[in-house]
Amino acid sequence: MTSIDKAAVEHMLKTFIDPNVATDLISAKSVKNIAIDGTDVKVTIELGYPAKSYIPLLTAQLQQKLTTLAGIGTVQLDISVNIVAHSVQKTLKPLPNVKNIIAVASGKGGVGKSTTSVNLALALAAEGAEVGILDADIYGPSIPTMLGLSGQPETLDGKFLLPKISFGVQTISIGYLVDPDQPMIWRGPMVTGALQQLLTQTQWSNLDYLIIDLPPGTGDIQLTLAQQIPLSGAVIVTTPQDIALIDAQRGLGMFEKVNVPILGLVENMSIHICSNCGHEEAIFGKGGGLAMAEKNNIELLGSLPLDINIRQQADSGRPTVAADPDSRAAEMYKAIARKMAAKLAMRARDYSSKFPNIVIQNT
Repeated sequence: MTSIDKAAVEHMLKTFIDPNVATDLISAKSVKNIAIDGTDVKVTIELGYPAKSYIPLLTAQLQQKLTTLAGIGTVQLDISVNIVAHSVQKTLKPLPNVKNIIAVASGKGGVGKSTTSVNLALALAAEGAEVGILDADIYGPSIPTMLGLSGQPETLDGKFLLPKISFGVQTISIGYLVDPDQPMIWRGPMVTGALQQLLTQTQWSNLDYLIIDLPPGTGDIQLTLAQQIPLSGAVIVTTPQDIALIDAQRGLGMFEKVNVPILGLVENMSIHICSNCGHEEAIFGKGGGLAMAEKNNIELLGSLPLDINIRQQADSGRPTVAADPDSRAAEMYKAIARKMAAKLAMRARDYSSKFPNIVIQNT
């Protein structure tokens, strides 16, 4: 009985492109082991991003591809997920109990950034990750409403806040600490100081990802946060119209100046779907997000429709991914979240925890 050639298995795996990382499994270093016993093959694969809903499809596709090898016997696939911490700005250190912080930003308001942030957080959680979300929009905190939460968070020893939890996602917001009708008449330093406290004095619990919903714009507050928060990456949310793309380009440029990698672009409200007849119309124009992505050599992670259900579900405190997890819109959010996390998985890892702290003492 002849054995299957390991090189043939590797060659076959190199022909399979993982759509989330946009490269083959061998190049992505996802294939950890190929064990051959005569004609039987066992392939061990480790993905660096949450993929609970994708793994069954990946398993079926690889099974089908590998069984086309001549003379192959049984094919066993062992697919797992390992989410690790990735590098941040050189002058900063990762936050304890938080592997990766991802900023979701926009150059202007009104593009659906907070709705996108919440649904991406829920999508990552649905795909199997431990996720938190920090509402950094001090002047207009909307995360509590979108997640159906209210009331002050509990504290530990009067020093640390315990995040409030909704749909399995840990959250913190200034909206939990002030009256909903109270205007936040704060200057920039007060805002950045408050956000630093929310970030560092919240007892996050073993997060794979912390999504930060940044306030819109590219002013002093946004720039200071981008410099002071240890970010693994950023995502830009825009709409297809020219005025939004101009501002989104400014937001992208801000992150480039502070050496935060752009994981991709999300085009929101790309097309309007009529709730009565289902007619689709690109009322904000079309192709803008793709053109911006190509211009800047970044990934267009996905396009989302202008759908009344997304708005109604967010307003009701049950965002789309939680309210209708099997809907087309929820699948879109999950696909975008997987691509976002997969792009991060391909970047440099953080090894700071591997090295001991060196302390010099005068004796």
